[in-house]
Amino acid sequence: MDADASAATASPAAEDEGRHPFLVALGERVRTLRSRRGMTRKAVALAADVSERHLANLEYGTGNASILVLLQVAEALHCPLAELIGDVSTSSPEWLLIREMLAGRPETDLRRVRVAIGAALGQSQTESDSTRHTRIALIGLRGAGKSTLGQRLADELGYAFIELSREIEKFAGCSIDEIHALYGTPAYRRYERRALEEAIQIYPEVVIATPGGLVSDAANFNVLLAHCTTVWLQADPADHMGRVAAQGDLRPMAASREAMEDLKRILAGRSAFYSKADLHFNTSAYAGVDEAYAALRERVQALIAAPGG
Repeated sequence: MDADASAATASPAAEDEGRHPFLVALGERVRTLRSRRGMTRKAVALAADVSERHLANLEYGTGNASILVLLQVAEALHCPLAELIGDVSTSSPEWLLIREMLAGRPETDLRRVRVAIGAALGQSQTESDSTRHTRIALIGLRGAGKSTLGQRLADELGYAFIELSREIEKFAGCSIDEIHALYGTPAYRRYERRALEEAIQIYPEVVIATPGGLVSDAANFNVLLAHCTTVWLQADPADHMGRVAAQGDLRPMAASREAMEDLKRILAGRSAFYSKADLHFNTSAYAGVDEAYAALRERVQALIAAPGG
């Protein structure tokens, strides 16, 4: 029986008995970070050089992990150890004061604070509304319709159309898979940032289809939010899976025997970030591509035409 199966079959009483709240919270953060990055447990275990069983115990709050194991897992997930254990806001007096001010605030207040901070640091989300509204960035998982609907939207608006993944490959001189295999995720994020910044600089009027995982990098996502009107293209998990399969591309789930469950976990891990988009649009609510496109076009045009919208 593998680690996933043994953890899943344990009784609730057995799982709860003796689990320290800190380890339970730590395990939840590990699962969330792994899902957000679209990584299977096996992939993280291999990258961290720990056993899959050990990682499963960590995720379920039953393993008393050493600091070195936590460091290896943090490196595999490409996040600071502080983010993994949840104490980044204790790193300085200013962090503590800011944390106290923001504790318990609703998402609407936090968004206003984020935008105000961006303005104070010269990264305002409203630095040029007229330009921001003519850069349309489509975000969401693969299979939501970013390429198909994005190209049609760009053609009708008379804008350029950019598939950011293709631009990343041009900068790197190799495929996305090869970037990850040869240079790792940090290098990929650097190429992603370079491609995004160049698209923003060159094209004042553009529709950008972004990679599904862009929201996993806070720095790159902040750039996108600051300079583009963002649209989250959503779809039901079954539609995501069917559309990706129709393209002959199962890369996000290539190492998993439970492809649908992996997709749902990735979506759950990223949804809080996708939801920051200016517009949410569910393509599964429409009978076909033409109907979905007509509705999307109407909503996007209304959004970019609205005063201050």
